Amino acid sequence: MKQSKRKALEAAGWKLGDAADFLEMSDDERQLLDARLELALAVRRQRAASNLSQAELGRRLKTSQPRVAKIERAATDVSLDQLVKAFAAAGGTFSIQTTKTRIRGKGKRRPQGSGEVATLKVAVSK
Repeated sequence: MKQSKRKALEAAGWKLGDAADFLEMSDDERQLLDARLELALAVRRQRAASNLSQAELGRRLKTSQPRVAKIERAATDVSLDQLVKAFAAAGGTFSIQTTKTRIRGKGKRRPQGSGEVATLKVAVSK
């Protein structure tokens, strides 16, 4: 959207946002939705890079072509486990990397769960 149109709408009292704003999703819910969508897109890209049809990927997963189509669009009845399995079946690789972080603060106690950040990296291979 053009900046001038955005300003005009806001000046008229309209509130602008995305679907997550409309649904009042928390940051955790947004992050999970983003992860699901990225993984579904990675499944599609990896399948294409491996020259597999949806039916061929379905056979590898012991499921149907319509189910693979649902996986690739991150349908609500598709679990993260299914997305990961489909990505691996299409020949994709992923790794989880943990990095140490420093927590700055005055207190002696460290907040629970602080000090490490895990990052999931998904790589589409050809």
